[in-house]
Amino acid sequence: MNESTTTDRPGRTAATDWDENCVCPPANIFSRGDEYIVEMEMPGVRKEGLDITVEGNELSITGRPASTELPGEPVYCETSGGRFSRSFELSGDVDISKIQAELKDGVLRLRLPKSEKVRPRKISIQG
Repeated sequence: MNESTTTDRPGRTAATDWDENCVCPPANIFSRGDEYIVEMEMPGVRKEGLDITVEGNELSITGRPASTELPGEPVYCETSGGRFSRSFELSGDVDISKIQAELKDGVLRLRLPKSEKVRPRKISIQG
């Protein structure tokens, strides 16, 4: 799996562009037996605001927090209220027809099963 990211655009400020700001969320990728697991932090995003697509060999994830309403005028912000966006280039060993997603407590967990042809298997001996 290779990564391509969509990151914040220079020159944008929290006060003027809070809703349009695009953040590249942190991600962890693990290989476990017959699958890859991708975990991404997406605070404030609900299932309805999440869009996960695969086109060709590109996995794209976009999430919009449920509410971007600010409690006041931003003075200093280390977080962004804008949308999250991240994409990954999938290798041929991922079975894209069986990808599963779960969103819980602001963490998106994707399970990307490895295709049958790359899974290790035990060969039985005849005779």
